Amino acid sequence: MFFIPHAVVVEEGTEDAQSLKAALLTTAAVTYLNPLAWLDTTIFLGSLANTQGDPGRWWYYLGCCCGSLIWFLMLGYGSRLLRPLFARPSAWRVLDGATALLMAYLVFNLLTMNLSTH
Repeated sequence: MFFIPHAVVVEEGTEDAQSLKAALLTTAAVTYLNPLAWLDTTIFLGSLANTQGDPGRWWYYLGCCCGSLIWFLMLGYGSRLLRPLFARPSAWRVLDGATALLMAYLVFNLLTMNLSTH
């Protein structure tokens, strides 16, 4: 049996609706106070972009920005569309199981990667 600590119950029509200003401030805080986002953006993407050469690094960066924008728009609007599906705990179990399999696959590939420089 899976324990789902991140399950959220949202009741429609509650009187304590958050204001737009509070929602935007919360979003900005979660975005800009997240140290992993800064590390991923500056170190990981920066070093990958630098391997693309002088004109290519800017196209790579633009592609990352566009991909990120598309991803988060799909995540936001898709979550609203998938809300009825994820109201069931079994859907969360399937999602968690698929995430666990993907992570195990990535770990296996990293552990078996040939790191020698010929």
